Amino acid sequence: MPYVNIRITPGATQAQKEELIAGATELLVKVLNKNPQTTFVVIDEVEREHWGVGGQSLAARDKG
Repeated sequence: MPYVNIRITPGATQAQKEELIAGATELLVKVLNKNPQTTFVVIDEVEREHWGVGGQSLAARDKG
């Protein structure tokens, strides 16, 4: 069963989340020839404080 985990910052609308799910499912169908009824898409909302780039948190990078 294909599994996709999408991580986004909080604030996305329900409609935006539905579009992400639809897009991920379409990608799996068109590229991997998977049955859309067997795809599993999870959207996690993650605060920016828990994201990082180059070994530093985004919150720390924003502060300068």
